[in-house]
Amino acid sequence: MTQQVQPERSADAGASGLDRFFRITARGSTFSRELRGGLTTFVAMAYIVMLNPLILGASADATGAELTPEQLTTATAATAGVMTIMMGLVGNAPLALASGLGVNAVVAFTIAPAMTWAQAFGLVVLEGIVIVVLAVSGVREKIINAIPAALKTALTVGIGLYIALIGLVSAGFVTRKPDAANTTVPVQMGQGTEGHLVGVPIAIFCVSLLIMLVLLARRVPGAILIGIAVSTVLAIAANAAFAIDPKQWGTIVPELPDNVVGSPDFSLFGDVDLFGGFAAAGGIAATVFLFTLVLSGFFDAMGTITSVSSEAGLVKDGKVEGMGRILAVDGIAAAAGGLTGSSPNTVFLESATGVAEGARTGLASVVTGLLFCAALLFTPLAAVVPAQAAAPALVIVGALMMAQVRHIPWDDPDYVIPAFLTIAVIPFTYMITNGIGAGLVAFAVIKIARGKVREIGWFVGILAIVFAFYFGVEGVEALVE
Repeated sequence: MTQQVQPERSADAGASGLDRFFRITARGSTFSRELRGGLTTFVAMAYIVMLNPLILGASADATGAELTPEQLTTATAATAGVMTIMMGLVGNAPLALASGLGVNAVVAFTIAPAMTWAQAFGLVVLEGIVIVVLAVSGVREKIINAIPAALKTALTVGIGLYIALIGLVSAGFVTRKPDAANTTVPVQMGQGTEGHLVGVPIAIFCVSLLIMLVLLARRVPGAILIGIAVSTVLAIAANAAFAIDPKQWGTIVPELPDNVVGSPDFSLFGDVDLFGGFAAAGGIAATVFLFTLVLSGFFDAMGTITSVSSEAGLVKDGKVEGMGRILAVDGIAAAAGGLTGSSPNTVFLESATGVAEGARTGLASVVTGLLFCAALLFTPLAAVVPAQAAAPALVIVGALMMAQVRHIPWDDPDYVIPAFLTIAVIPFTYMITNGIGAGLVAFAVIKIARGKVREIGWFVGILAIVFAFYFGVEGVEALVE
């Protein structure tokens, strides 16, 4: 028995310097558990290295410019690696960071079309700076408390539906109704006037989705990543076996790359225009865009940090150990996402998988970060993953985010309509900003109508006025002219 446990003891003893720095023993963990937890977290969230390029690469900026899979894969992996290592060293928490799902859709489909990519990433840098300042000053927590919890939850649900819709559209499962059709229905399932699912690419999407569902139901670690990998192999084989029109696949045709290992493409790094977006999109619109980024980063990170830290036993008397440092790193990660062109980086809920494997300290984050850095050598693989293999992950993530809808008080008349508008307007208008604004304006109007003006709060009141102006600014300008 003594000889069986000796290897783990000697490993911990040999890592005494790490033990003191990360407080491994003090938190009831071991060196081997931290390594295992870090590896598990990486496997659980490695899909973002392929998924983030799919989202950002599916859009073009105001000039029509698009970003390449190689650029985005490098930016995604490098930023996740460096910032997760920083979280481990500075925050000493088992929290991994990467390009945030939902907020990357804001950058791709809401902000970039109104300006250049450099200007859009400039707003991302400003978002990070704002979050760091608010975190250091303590204002961040006060602002979070001002927004009604029901609307925070509705925002998460609405973004989930939005992400799922993007996945369905990217795969070709949902398409725009042909203009020739004699109908007012804007979208349909599949292709053609009849709306049928036809073709190998759509079959690959369905198979990929089913694989992920089965793996998730079986609680297989890394289910999404495995699903993407298996479906990509099937897509490559199908494309080689059948004469498939490349247009059916979309922007990425599944073909074997010349090399599996390649040099990272750092061309997006530093290509930012901090304030150009205000001139390109207009001061009001750019300010609303910036506010949307800050708002999304606020709530996603706060909830994730609290829940994962609680599972890791790092919450004492209702407070997360080292919360100030953790929030500061989270803000720096958002800004770093703009500097590298990977969109805002934030703490991932998948960090909980590492905690479940025993991770309790920042050493697990260092391990996860190093693995992300190693992924930089395999950027050519991102150029072979078709949307039909990766898009099901968007549907899955959207479904998981949708599960939060149960926390909305649907029996409260003060919240039911604002929450519904927040959820519905986001996917229906293909813009997260519109959903946030609709919910806040409706909330303020209902409170006023019911004689509860004081319950609105000064901060929410200001936001409602800003969004009301945002919705009507073009109409007012037209009347003035």
